[in-house]
Amino acid sequence: MLIEGLIEAARERLVDDAKLIDVAKLLSAGTDLVMVCDSDGVLTGVVTKTDIVKQTSTCHNAVCMLPVATVMTRDVTLCRESDSLADVSEPMNQRHLKNIPVMDINDCPLGV
Repeated sequence: MLIEGLIEAARERLVDDAKLIDVAKLLSAGTDLVMVCDSDGVLTGVVTKTDIVKQTSTCHNAVCMLPVATVMTRDVTLCRESDSLADVSEPMNQRHLKNIPVMDINDCPLGV
């Protein structure tokens, strides 16, 4: 099976200029990772439940309204829609990742 067969569900985890609180709501709905894109749709990083918990555990007043870019991971492991699930599982296992971004041939994010 190829990654492209999973794209429709993967698109639900893309955000752009989001606030921490909005991403936290997405993550509380069963999602483990959210992809953050700039206004041109280019991937700028990812945010996990761990990132949100770490930030919100010390959240005071307006801190929870910070842009999500303040906590996202910028060094991202990703895959292409043409990759096989078998090929993608190896780097995921090595880095202990539950989810990774899916990119198209133009490096635009398709989903998680």
